[in-house]
Amino acid sequence: MDNSIYQSPFSWRYGSDEMRKIWSVHNTRTLWRRIWVALAEVQVEYGLVSSHQAALLKNKVDEVDLSRSLEVESKLQHDLMAELKVFAEQCPEAGGILHLGATSMDIKDNAGVLQQKSALELILQRSREVLIYLAGLIIEWAETPLIGFTHLQPAEPTTLGYRLAQPAQDLLNYHQELTRFSEMIKAKGFTGAVGTSASFAVLLGKENLPSFQDKISRKLDLSFYPVVNQTYPRIQDYQLLSLLAGQGAVIYKLAFDLRLLQSPVLGELAEPFGKNQVGSSAMPFKQNPIKAEKINSLGRILAQLPRTAWDNAAHSLLERTLDDSANRRIVLPEAFLCADEMLIALTEILSGLQVYEDAIQKNLSEYGPFAATEKVMMLLSKKGADRQEIHQRLRDHSLQAWAAVRLGEPNPLISLVGGDPVFRKYLSAEELNDAMQGEGYLGDAVDRAREFAEGIKDIFPG
Repeated sequence: MDNSIYQSPFSWRYGSDEMRKIWSVHNTRTLWRRIWVALAEVQVEYGLVSSHQAALLKNKVDEVDLSRSLEVESKLQHDLMAELKVFAEQCPEAGGILHLGATSMDIKDNAGVLQQKSALELILQRSREVLIYLAGLIIEWAETPLIGFTHLQPAEPTTLGYRLAQPAQDLLNYHQELTRFSEMIKAKGFTGAVGTSASFAVLLGKENLPSFQDKISRKLDLSFYPVVNQTYPRIQDYQLLSLLAGQGAVIYKLAFDLRLLQSPVLGELAEPFGKNQVGSSAMPFKQNPIKAEKINSLGRILAQLPRTAWDNAAHSLLERTLDDSANRRIVLPEAFLCADEMLIALTEILSGLQVYEDAIQKNLSEYGPFAATEKVMMLLSKKGADRQEIHQRLRDHSLQAWAAVRLGEPNPLISLVGGDPVFRKYLSAEELNDAMQGEGYLGDAVDRAREFAEGIKDIFPG
């Protein structure tokens, strides 16, 4: 890598080598060549190309010569025509039949969808790994009570496993949606300059067009849209990037929550911190949540990309304009590289997640009594107490308790509730004390968390 000129961080820092390879110039040119070979092999069946010519092309399909192609491109100002010319040079006996009947987007669009299918396969592999880790954590911590928060204020207890089950549920939904999309994604096919297949009708005869499309579809393992113009419908890019961005939103929230919980004020969870890792150049004590912060940073980029794809779909005038071409070279690879890096970072966090049970218990002990007031209200109401009066008295006791907590004093709410003479008409001091143990106020959260996690394990056995 030439570090004397600008390099995109996606070229080396964010995303995996596997994802970079899928979107590399070399792979792109190789796919073009394979599509040209597939086209020639099908045209053999119609007498347009000899089997010898098709074999010659196939023999040279992987011999991409980028330096020569870029040299030609500098003169032609057309990347596909440059690659076509170099491929033809390498196969003098067969070069004359390359690209027969096709337009540039018959090659580029089909290659692009092949890249998207490969990239989706890698994203789904990473998503599966995240879900397996989450299922294990949900089961492990299903019974561990902690204080829940609404409006960033202490609310009622939940469990760590149940809290983790909610992003897992959303990620499973997106995994299934992305799987469906990968199975339904379609390419342009071979339909010429404006999608009418006019050139191929001249070459093959109109009556042979359906069989021709079917043969090349099966050869490339690509489904084709029945109606296209010069490109496949660009709304498909918007649908794809929206799914990736939606998955990114779920990952973003999980990472954002983790950053909050890693703050020493709460201190319940933390991402792994390496033995030699440095948190700050100025503050040696710092252990910053850099993986979660990176996820949030990349997520903000990913969230914006569907808008560009929307514009490409909406502004592709008539049969096609070229104003999508430059940005699609950016948004498609970088959307996948963003998603790839976010999933990798989340896997690293989950595989080494630090759970601080003492901090969890401390927060629950301090704030749990407030949450128990709802349970007390329900029990007293069942005994015949006036629900509105009980609510007001519990509110008064709670405000008094909050004042003490804010002064750093122990939470006195249990004793205030237990000593309330109105409450004692309906429940004994012992019953009130038992009701104020907030950690048991969990409903069926434990069961639902476990059941959901077991369902993930059934979907992804092993």
